[in-house]
Amino acid sequence: MSDNWVRKRQILGLLSNEHFVSGEELATQLGISRAAVSKHVDTLEDYGVAIFSVKGRGYKLANPISLIDSSRLIQAIDNRCFYFDEIPSTNGFMLGHTSELKSGDLCVAEYQSAGRGRRGRTWVSPYGHHLYFSQFWSFPQGMAQAMGLSLVVACSLVEVLKSFGVENVGVKWPNDIYLNFKKLAGILIEMSGQADSECQLIIGIGVNMAMSEGQGKGIDQPWSDLSGLTCIPNKTDLVIALHKQLKRDIQLFEREGLVAFKTRWQEADLFHGKEIRLLMGENHLDGICRGIDEQGAVLLENADGIQAYIGGEISLRPI
Repeated sequence: MSDNWVRKRQILGLLSNEHFVSGEELATQLGISRAAVSKHVDTLEDYGVAIFSVKGRGYKLANPISLIDSSRLIQAIDNRCFYFDEIPSTNGFMLGHTSELKSGDLCVAEYQSAGRGRRGRTWVSPYGHHLYFSQFWSFPQGMAQAMGLSLVVACSLVEVLKSFGVENVGVKWPNDIYLNFKKLAGILIEMSGQADSECQLIIGIGVNMAMSEGQGKGIDQPWSDLSGLTCIPNKTDLVIALHKQLKRDIQLFEREGLVAFKTRWQEADLFHGKEIRLLMGENHLDGICRGIDEQGAVLLENADGIQAYIGGEISLRPI
C-alpha cells in the first residue's frame, strides 16, 4: 500500500458517518498540517467518497465505509489474493495475468476507475463504498463446460448474503441480484482460451454496500444497497465467505453440472411462476416464467407451450 493511501485510510478511520471531526483534530492525530488534511479530503472526494465539510465543525462521512483488512483477508484465503486500493478493473487485472493464476485466485479492490458491467455498461465504483471482486477459474474441457456458470455464481452470492442476515434478496435471470426488487449486485464473467480445450474464466462480482446520493443519481435503473440493514456485513468477512462458497459451488458444478443447482435457483428466482417479458432486440415475448433448463436457459410458457431461451442479448422484465 502506498504512503499516499496509508494517510487517506487513516483519515477515513478517524471519520465516521455519525460525528463531525475537526480538521485541527485530524491534523494533530496524524501529525500533518491542516492544509494536508484538506488536500487528502479533496482527493477522497474525487474518488467518490462523500464527505460533509462544515465550517467550525469539521468533516463527517455521508455514508458508512467498510475497508478490507488486507492482512486478515490474505491469511484467510487459501489461494493467491491480490488487493488494491485503486485499479482500473479487477477483471481486467486478472485477464492480464491468466497464465500465472490457479483456480480460486482472487483480486479485490476498494476503487475501480474503469469498472465494467454487462453489455459494456459502467459499474459505478466509488472508493470503499462497495465490494469489487474477481475470482479466476480454469475449465479444462473448454467453454462448453462453463455453460450456466453465471447462474451458479448468482446462487452462491444469494446464499452468502442470506448467511449475513440479508433478507428479501433473490435473482433475476440470468444473474442480477436484487434486494427488495432493486438491483443490489451484478456478475460479469469474462473468458479467454479455446472453445474445445482449456479456457480461463474471470468471475467478476460487484455488490453495492453503501451508495452515496451523488453516485446513485448517475445510475439509470432502480438500485439498492446494504446500508439500510441493522448490521452491515463486514466487507472482509463477506469476501472470505464468498470466496469459499464460490469454490465449493464451482467444484460441485464441475462434477454434476447445473442440474445440481436447479432447486437453489428456483428458491432464489424472484420471477418463478410470474408473468414476464423477454426482450430480444426489437422483439419481445410474454409468458409465465417456469425456471431454467439444464443449460441455464430461461423457460417461458405461453400459448405455444414451454420454450427455452438463452443468449447474452436477451433481457427479462416483469409484467
